[in-house]
Amino acid sequence: MIKFQKKNNLYKLYTWLPIVILFISVLNEFDFNYLNIQYFTFNFTFLLIFYFSLKDYSKFDYLLVFFAGLINDTVIGLPLGMSSLSYIAVCIFASYLRNITIRPHLIKDWFYFLFVISLINSVNYTVLFLFFSYDLDIMFYLTNNLFTFLFYIPLTFVFDYYLRSLND
Repeated sequence: MIKFQKKNNLYKLYTWLPIVILFISVLNEFDFNYLNIQYFTFNFTFLLIFYFSLKDYSKFDYLLVFFAGLINDTVIGLPLGMSSLSYIAVCIFASYLRNITIRPHLIKDWFYFLFVISLINSVNYTVLFLFFSYDLDIMFYLTNNLFTFLFYIPLTFVFDYYLRSLND
């Protein structure tokens, strides 16, 4: 903690960068509709939350993740609490994997991530379709799972670089 106090304000902001990016991503809700590529979408917030919960990053507070979910519901127009519950479920699954894992392995984490996002998206689809009568496209959820799964490995290397730069 003493080392943290000696650092300048830019370093302090740099340590909070994952939370800042999380809130920017839920406020922005970006996708690639302007490229006219149909069904090309991925869930960056799931990637970010899973990775930093898995690595037990100290600044990545679950209460902030919950508030990010509430903001996401407001921006998208989902029933209030749907994204928050999804984000907290991702945190719970990631912390469970962190606690049972003796030796971390990227490929095992990757396939566990596929299981988690598939489960959470299927629960979201079921709840929104059955209880709230949303007209949803199942292909959107399937391609979202696929591209989120595929982008996990490259973004893991980016996030690893970020964490290594903090420790130097």
